[in-house]
Amino acid sequence: MNTSLILACLWALAANLAAMIPSRDNHWRRAWALIATGIPLLGYVTWQNGPWVGLLVLAAGVSLLRWPVLYLGRWLRRRVR
Repeated sequence: MNTSLILACLWALAANLAAMIPSRDNHWRRAWALIATGIPLLGYVTWQNGPWVGLLVLAAGVSLLRWPVLYLGRWLRRRVR
C-alpha cells in the first residue's frame, strides 16, 4: 500500500472519530475541515493510483460526508430552477 492510500485510510479514520465526538454546530466545522483536506488527498490518490482507485476513494468520502453532498445537491437544484 502506498502513501496516498495510507493517508486516505487515516482520513477516513479521522472522519469516523470526528463523528463520534459531540458538537454544538452539528459537525459542520469538522465537515469543512475534512472537505478541505480530502479534496487534495483525493487528487493525490488519483494521481498515484489512477482514476478507478480515485473513484473508489471518492465514493468512500461521499459516504462519510453524505450530508454536505446532499445539501450541495439541493442548492444546485434550486440554482438550476
